[in-house]
Amino acid sequence: MILTGKEITKQVRNNRITIEPFDIINVNPNSYNVTLGDYVKVYTDDILDSKMELKTKTIPIPDKGIIIEPDKVYLGFTKEIIGSDHYVPTITGRSSTGRLGLFVQITADLVDIGFKGNLTFQMHSVQPVRIYKGMQLGQVMFWKPTGKIKLYNGKYQNSIGPQESKVYIDFKSKE
Repeated sequence: MILTGKEITKQVRNNRITIEPFDIINVNPNSYNVTLGDYVKVYTDDILDSKMELKTKTIPIPDKGIIIEPDKVYLGFTKEIIGSDHYVPTITGRSSTGRLGLFVQITADLVDIGFKGNLTFQMHSVQPVRIYKGMQLGQVMFWKPTGKIKLYNGKYQNSIGPQESKVYIDFKSKE
């Protein structure tokens, strides 16, 4: 069951959902608009090897914005800290950004229950798109789980800023 905007607001006020900072203007009928932080990261290697720790470059977003180029993954982040021990968040793009040909969540829209931190936008565009810090880039929905809850305590917990892939850790743990 998805929470309505009014219920999201109620659960934030009851400290069962974390959205910091919270702005009532960002509440939608069944989601909350999240905004882009003030920098992005890009991978510096041409080939992304999933068994290796990947190097990134940080690019500050000036007031005039930055252009997201096709054929490159940009990692941005929500200005907001998001999380809940009671509901399962999911993140997706807004239709307004999708109409620009900008994908802000390529494959990983599910946020584990118990996670708390900045969410990473995995951005890719079909043509050059200018983006700005603070723009409403995505939206978060909250879902009521059924069954016994096991809270997330993984490698991305308490994320600050955009997080590059840490899939290489999964390979190392199997060695």
